[in-house]
Amino acid sequence: MLCGIDEAGRGCIAGPLVVAGVVLEKNIDGVGDSKALSEKKREYLFDIIKDNSRYKIVFCDNKMVDEKGLSYCLGYCIKTIKEHFSECNILMDGNNSFGVDGIETMVKADAKVAEVSAASILAKVSRDHYMYSISDEFSNYSFKKHKGYGTALHVKEISEFGYSKIHRKSFKIKSLREPTLF
Repeated sequence: MLCGIDEAGRGCIAGPLVVAGVVLEKNIDGVGDSKALSEKKREYLFDIIKDNSRYKIVFCDNKMVDEKGLSYCLGYCIKTIKEHFSECNILMDGNNSFGVDGIETMVKADAKVAEVSAASILAKVSRDHYMYSISDEFSNYSFKKHKGYGTALHVKEISEFGYSKIHRKSFKIKSLREPTLF
């Protein structure tokens, strides 16, 4: 049995890192790399995947990312999923297992292997749902639009309103750095 793992939110400047592991119980038409699917298609597949798989979704909030680092958080999430699916072979998208033994990796697995594609969708949609859920609390930031990624709009909002408690303070934005004097 194969458990596919993928993440969402690795490069965000606000919000959590989300990692999902999925064991499919049947084939699901239309799964693919979440980045290549429309939001509407991801939302459609989200419940279908959940209803036809065993899965584990792990969140690391922005504070944990800032305090422990992104690599630590990825390793923590992968280890948690591996322990949950201890009877499975584990395949993760990418080329790094972040210090977790017994994990196979494959570049572009999210586009090649259905279990990893399904994990990609669960991670992305779960993270998007979280960002939607906090958008009213952080109304100065257009989280429903950019979902915490470093878009021009988001950088403009940070320059105008500063960082919120949901932002990753350890992620430095070049355009917001203080100029250095030589």
